[in-house]
Amino acid sequence: MELISATFGRNQKIPETCAFGIPDPDSHMRLGQNRNPQLNWSGIPDNARSLVLLCIDTDVPSALDDFNKEGRVVPADLPRVDFFHWVMVDISPADGSVGEGECSDGIVAGGKDNPAGPPGSRQGINDYTGFMADDPKMKGDYYGYEGPCPPWNDSILHHYHFTLYATDLDKCPVEGRFTGQQVQAAIEGHVLAEAKLTGIYALNPDLA
Repeated sequence: MELISATFGRNQKIPETCAFGIPDPDSHMRLGQNRNPQLNWSGIPDNARSLVLLCIDTDVPSALDDFNKEGRVVPADLPRVDFFHWVMVDISPADGSVGEGECSDGIVAGGKDNPAGPPGSRQGINDYTGFMADDPKMKGDYYGYEGPCPPWNDSILHHYHFTLYATDLDKCPVEGRFTGQQVQAAIEGHVLAEAKLTGIYALNPDLA
């Protein structure tokens, strides 16, 4: 099974067009176009019943003491945690693709209600839901794809892992306002094959 993108190469930089935050020389960061990258998947096992797509940044700081603060940096040795950027289930178990910007094009304050996806698919909430919860102007349920926006003072590159899972499930057993963690638990023991595509991104100009 293979997952590739015309938007970025394996272990290469995700373009700013697909980011939630982009570099700004005056304010460090400003909002980007937030377009989902193009993805193409192939080699799906014949016995697969449905596909699941997750995008996870595995380099998010576990503490926010230095997060985006002037005169400070997020240290490289700080433990890191996962942050879900995209959660999509019930994708048809066949070779397929999504175009760049087809599922996300822009930022919606409070999150996108019913983002587009492949026919029959369902999208869960990503971790911007929790991250924006204390911001009165931005809080809400963020469904579908939201792109990279790492701390502008982080000392390490962030890695964004797009992983496609072929499962033996006709329908992923999650409902309503489901999360990436719930999907991971639901497909455990039901994965037939998987394919991964990793991209990198940073707002720190020293890492660009």
